[in-house]
Amino acid sequence: AANEAQMRARVMQLWQTRLLRFSKLTVSDEIENALSYYESTFLREIPKLYAELEDLLGSQPVHTFLRMGQWIGGDRDGNPNVSAQTLEYALRRQSEVALRHYLTEVHYLGGELSISALLNSCTPDMLALAERSPDTNEHRKDEPYRRALTGVYARLAATLQDLTGTTAARHAVAPQNAYRLAEEFIADLRVIEASLKAYHGGALTAQRLHPLIRAVEVFGFHLATVDLRQSSDKHEEVVAELLATARVESSYQSLDEAAKRLLLLRLLNDARPLRVHGAAYSAHANAELAIFTMAREMRARFGHEAIRHYIISHTETVSDLLEVLLLQKEVGLMQGILFDPQADAAPRGGSTALGRPGVGRDDRGHVDLIVVPLFETIEDLRNAAPIMREFYALPGVAELVKRSGCEQDIMLGYSDSNKDGGIFTSNWELYRAEIALVELFDDLAKNHKIKLRMFHGRGGTVGRGGGPSYQAILAQPPGTVRGQIRLTEQGEVIGSKYANPEIGRRNLETLVAATLEATLLQPTKPATPAFLEAAATLSQASMGAYRTLVYETPGFTDYFFSATPIREIAELNIGSRPASRKATHKIEDLRAIPWGFSWGQCRLTLPGWYGFGSAVETFLNQPTPAARKEALALLQKMYRQWPFFSTLLSNMDMVLAKSDLALASRYSELVTDARLRKRVFTAIEAEWHRTADALVQITGEKQRLASNAALARSIRHRFPYIDPLHHLQVELVRRYRAGLADERVRRGIHISINGIAAGLRNTG
Repeated sequence: AANEAQMRARVMQLWQTRLLRFSKLTVSDEIENALSYYESTFLREIPKLYAELEDLLGSQPVHTFLRMGQWIGGDRDGNPNVSAQTLEYALRRQSEVALRHYLTEVHYLGGELSISALLNSCTPDMLALAERSPDTNEHRKDEPYRRALTGVYARLAATLQDLTGTTAARHAVAPQNAYRLAEEFIADLRVIEASLKAYHGGALTAQRLHPLIRAVEVFGFHLATVDLRQSSDKHEEVVAELLATARVESSYQSLDEAAKRLLLLRLLNDARPLRVHGAAYSAHANAELAIFTMAREMRARFGHEAIRHYIISHTETVSDLLEVLLLQKEVGLMQGILFDPQADAAPRGGSTALGRPGVGRDDRGHVDLIVVPLFETIEDLRNAAPIMREFYALPGVAELVKRSGCEQDIMLGYSDSNKDGGIFTSNWELYRAEIALVELFDDLAKNHKIKLRMFHGRGGTVGRGGGPSYQAILAQPPGTVRGQIRLTEQGEVIGSKYANPEIGRRNLETLVAATLEATLLQPTKPATPAFLEAAATLSQASMGAYRTLVYETPGFTDYFFSATPIREIAELNIGSRPASRKATHKIEDLRAIPWGFSWGQCRLTLPGWYGFGSAVETFLNQPTPAARKEALALLQKMYRQWPFFSTLLSNMDMVLAKSDLALASRYSELVTDARLRKRVFTAIEAEWHRTADALVQITGEKQRLASNAALARSIRHRFPYIDPLHHLQVELVRRYRAGLADERVRRGIHISINGIAAGLRNTG
């Protein structure tokens, strides 16, 4: 008995070690975690993807189009732990991972390319590369490839020292003559490649040299582009402080939008900085400006691809965009002035006195970082196209973007729009915003050659824009995927998608295949006016039902915080970012990840379906049976012919299949107010049945996941193992909240959360 007890204790200890972290993650921990996927998967599997694609195209060369990015270390939106130091650390560590991979591959190449000059010739460029090598070893005198690669290794080792401050593991000769740019390294590798091909050694390039060249083309010396992100109100605070200290404007934040624009345009057309030498600024202003300064330094050190995008969360006005341009100008990320008042038209209702007279065209500026608005809420999505239209109508803006690379990224937020308006309205408003933005940028492309790239801020859960990536890309509105798209892969699913190299490559191939298909075959046709009108009607009713429950039901917030393990989730050490943007219990301030995570844990998965049943019921509530039949036939036709609608319903079907009202009712018992519990849970239960019935009527499938047998089988096998965890979790949460438990109960709750999430996967 004693041995059995010890064994159980040991098993519990191992589970806890495996499933739980006992201290909060830091930003550097998150950076290291992300880098592990590059080491295990991306650095080797992405070159394989290109090689397979070229092979399928008959050995035709394929341009390097698939690139990586991340914002760990640069995303400050709601995360006070991100600073200029974390940005510098992120890029330094990224560079180290890339360079150490290259060093390893060059080392192995040197061992493999032992070709003697006595047996085979090489090109003059190859001989010159070997002669420039510091390798004077007599044993390699007749081995030009090895001598050349020893020199390449020495240059790479010196590059590693210069960029990261670390040293290479091996040294045949001392590090020297560091590469300034990744292109110089590629040029040396191309010399070796050309020589091998010229003298019957082409077969030797496929195994290691070609993948290495492709890796350098994709990852450079920076590994991945680091996006910067901050909330618009934080930028406004810094600009207001700069203006007040410089005695330009004492109350910037109280100005109306028109006055802000006029002032910001004038400042963007003034070469002088705003900062006053010797003046004391707040810690917030100094920290924000330090990020911009560090970005300039990192671009100079690691190349312009290291940081290319500045994302503005909660973009609500044109001035939000101009403020970030002004902050770039303040630290030298924007050079020159915005426009020449003698050549450019003044803003409507404004004056030509925005700039200084006599500005030469050589002074016209360019900006280093693409200013990327993030439209998140339903209202923001509706205003996306009008805001961008007004932004590009300002004098000099279109020409500035054209001079700076002709690229405009626009990020669309799936998570907050869902939390704001529910699943159907979120997807519909995203669809409408994309169509409107494409129409706007078609004109900008024609007149200024500016290309639009959509950046989809998708999460892992369906309520955050998750679901099968292939179908999601093909369901995009016509014209929105024109050879380019940006997608986020969030932390809650990245492990399951990319920890295994082979699975990781298959997931990347899915993204590439969908992008190629959407671009070249253009399978998505414009929706008919009847489809669009029906979707608008459904959206209005769906959002009404959703907001009635979430934002207008008295006590709903109390229900949510009691009937889900949100409070216990917030205690998990699964990230460096706080669960809420502000220290409140408002749904509006809660981050979308814990919001969706909590509903998954209690098996309601509410963000993935709520409101659709009421919307369909309202849509089918016609005055005559014939009219009702016609309305249902229209929805069925939309499901058959419109990828947007069919993909959305497929995702709802999956989410409902993973929900369980019986288990959810157990969680509702954690709500101490019986009347509140009954009122809210009864409303949720009724809407669940309405949504399930609606799917049956439209799709004709009476069973969940009838068209996805593999997933249905997987769920059938997995869920019996996690159902007991739900019952255990409810009881442990009850004890914990009553104060009748110790640390072991708290750990038990956290283990159950992890176990349930692992079983639910993309809804947990």
